[in-house]
Amino acid sequence: MSYARAAAKLLRPASIAAMFLAASSPALAADVAANPSVFGIPVDFILFALTLLGVALFHNHTLRVALTGLAVITAYKLVFTGFKTGPGIPGLISHFGHEWVILSNLLCLLLGFALLSRHFEKTRIPAVLPRFLPNDWKGAFILLVMVFVLSSFLDNIAAALIGGAMAHTLFRAKVHVGYLAAIVAASNAGGSGSVVGDTTTTMMWISGVSPAAVFHAYAAAAVALVVCGIPAAMQQHRYSPIIRHEHSNIRIDWPRAGIVALILVFAIIANVIVNVGFPEVSDTFPFIGAAVWIAILLSVPLRRPDWELLPEATKGSIFLLSLVTCASMMPVEALPAASWRSAFGLGFVSAVFDNIPLTALALKQGGFDWGMLAYTVGFGGSMIWFGSSAGVALSNMYPEAKSVVNWVRHGWHVTLAYVVGFVVLMLTLGWQPTPERGVLPAAGEPSAAASAPRH
Repeated sequence: MSYARAAAKLLRPASIAAMFLAASSPALAADVAANPSVFGIPVDFILFALTLLGVALFHNHTLRVALTGLAVITAYKLVFTGFKTGPGIPGLISHFGHEWVILSNLLCLLLGFALLSRHFEKTRIPAVLPRFLPNDWKGAFILLVMVFVLSSFLDNIAAALIGGAMAHTLFRAKVHVGYLAAIVAASNAGGSGSVVGDTTTTMMWISGVSPAAVFHAYAAAAVALVVCGIPAAMQQHRYSPIIRHEHSNIRIDWPRAGIVALILVFAIIANVIVNVGFPEVSDTFPFIGAAVWIAILLSVPLRRPDWELLPEATKGSIFLLSLVTCASMMPVEALPAASWRSAFGLGFVSAVFDNIPLTALALKQGGFDWGMLAYTVGFGGSMIWFGSSAGVALSNMYPEAKSVVNWVRHGWHVTLAYVVGFVVLMLTLGWQPTPERGVLPAAGEPSAAASAPRH
């Protein structure tokens, strides 16, 4: 395949995402008309699409491409359009004043969970798993189920990294790219129905959406896990079967297992205290990321972390933060009217655009089926390796996954699973919109969904 054809193929998802956002809403269309655009697409989106294209084509230089894209987009915003918070340097400073907590939390979590995953690998728990897992493709599938369950009460980044650490041991460090995509998909699916399992669902919870209003995302997520998990497990079994026997003298390092538990408990407690007990301070300091690092530092006398991992993990983290920052600068001031069609489309948008600002805009708009939206923006990010923070984190552990072509080619089952899961959700539970806070309106009060225009 020539570079021109490859470029056209890889640019298509980003172009579709830009056109979807630009054309689906009259409000956004008006905004596009007021800003420089090419064929109706804002130049901001085109620059971001080119950045993503560069990441796809030059996956051995992803950090340089992302930083270059960030610099170009920032310069464009400074000179031509300004930021949502104002023009020029003051607008840029104000923009980062709004974004620094999210960026700092992501940085702390990515680096902290990289150390956590190595701690978990050194517990030797993965080495004793063959005692309990079947030694054919079903063992690989059960591992994906374990990642799914872990992600329901842990952050999906941690679940993906723990799954990657277990796979590294179980498959002798030979993990198929299609199986890596399935690990990311399992972690995102497991977090989609839990308000503590994913950043997007936690945002919904903070905004007042009831945990019960997102739980039915599991109706789609469980189906998606089966649809992508079985083909991925078979891919992995053909590529490198699960080890059949472990050494009989393996002993679990329980102090390290305790450290893993301590880090996760600190993260969960900080999440609950800040986002439930004191939500008014949640955007003033990266409390969750700080809690993870407090736990890591407290555990140093017991077991030394592998600090040697941090330089490489930092490069991958800066790459992710560059893309998140680029996405935060996009002019997505309006979304299509809340409907099952827009929720479905946002899943594909989420594969190339950061799902955090998309979720924030959907919360401001109101009227969504929050469980459906949690599934689409969560699982949808699994379709490309940089579409979710879990994918970026796992790709730091397995650099061979940093290829959009290989991810889409070998992880084809993730896209299929997304569509099948969504169809099952629609056929069984349908579209269940609720107002922004996830509770039904009082008697005689029109709902946000009822007042929204029909499509």
